[in-house]
Amino acid sequence: MSDIAPDRRTFVALDTTDIAAAAILAERLNGHVGGLKVGKEFFTAFGPAGVERISGAGLPVFLDLKFHDIPNTVAGAVRAALALKPFMVNVHAAGGADMMKAAMDAAAGAGAGRPLVIAVTVLTSMDEGDLRAVGVDSSPLDQVRRLAALAKASGLDGVVCSAKEVTALRQDLGDDFKLVVPGIRPQWAVADDQKRIVTPSGAIKMGADYLVIGRPITGADDPVVAADRIAKEIFSGK
Repeated sequence: MSDIAPDRRTFVALDTTDIAAAAILAERLNGHVGGLKVGKEFFTAFGPAGVERISGAGLPVFLDLKFHDIPNTVAGAVRAALALKPFMVNVHAAGGADMMKAAMDAAAGAGAGRPLVIAVTVLTSMDEGDLRAVGVDSSPLDQVRRLAALAKASGLDGVVCSAKEVTALRQDLGDDFKLVVPGIRPQWAVADDQKRIVTPSGAIKMGADYLVIGRPITGADDPVVAADRIAKEIFSGK
């Protein structure tokens, strides 16, 4: 099990176009979670200035823009992202080895303070039927293992995966490869649109490093209480 503290494992998904609310939430959660995940909805609405505003709360930022393009374009996007000093950025593993290597080379330009570069494998909203519909004749687990192995071979720091693939990836790729897990729902929260979900403590027991949690925290009556409850559940293993 990783030595990351329970209250530093959670990155809260700020999937909103209300920047004032996001900034207030960021301030309130400082000291209660590991960081903030900024996705395409927020970034499209507010751009780099929005990221700078919420990062001013002092929490690390996972810049979840899932770059997927030709290697030169992705390298340029990663270099541009370095100005925001993110803790972590991601690309789509399906972009291939050359693209992932280009992303990693670009991130290295930040030196020792570079962000983690991780790859998206299979979106947690997809199941085997969804994969078949886009021409992938594999189970989600097989496809995730294939793409994660490619990401590691390309020099990346880790992958995004469902908690249900964590055990296999730990066995395949070792303890140092970072596993970032969305689709996390405490037992007291609803599943929403995620098809492959696991509780926070369950994901950590399997070997996850970081958890991405959105609505169970952002939609709670008191987000701080919800975040602390999740950290307590991780610590207790319940």
